[in-house]
Amino acid sequence: MSVRLENTLKLESCPHCRIDNPNLVGHYDLTTKDSEGRRPRFWSIYICQRCGGVVTASGDNVGAYVEELYPRFASIDTAIPERARVYLTQAVQSIHSPSGAVMLAACAVDAMLKNKSYVEGSLYTRIDKAAEDHLITKDMAKWAHEVRLDANEQRHPDPDTGLPTEKDAERSIAFVKALGEFMFVLPARVTRGLAAAAQPPAASKK
Repeated sequence: MSVRLENTLKLESCPHCRIDNPNLVGHYDLTTKDSEGRRPRFWSIYICQRCGGVVTASGDNVGAYVEELYPRFASIDTAIPERARVYLTQAVQSIHSPSGAVMLAACAVDAMLKNKSYVEGSLYTRIDKAAEDHLITKDMAKWAHEVRLDANEQRHPDPDTGLPTEKDAERSIAFVKALGEFMFVLPARVTRGLAAAAQPPAASKK
């Protein structure tokens, strides 16, 4: 990683709020070793001045390149269809703009359902239909109704309905990630596992 352990950590975006060029200010440094007194590592603790999230980075010493970073930037699994993956990625990146993030999360769900040929009706009715068809569980459908996903609501907001908050956006994104995992990522892993299990064992070398 071409980022150095300095007074401020120069990341492209905050791992928590995803704001571009965050102001990550160093607040605490320490050095650790393993149980045998080896593998020394220098750690710096940074705080995002926007969201208050803590980022931990380590390297050989002050000014060295970062070798470990926590939390890591989570990538969206490529087993999720491209259109849904792009919407979900953009939702995560715009979480500091909650209305936009919720709308993008809804677009990701819409793309996932259309990929499975659920195209008629509102987003929630299609989610319920997917549960009736056992594509997803009834609890997942119930979860969908507990988060804000109505893209149309964001385009034509009801004056009596409050604007989404960052917590609303976080909950919506968490649901979409879980939906993608259930509908696409886990089935892809099972398919790969079955294919690997069907391969004949490699012949031992004499």
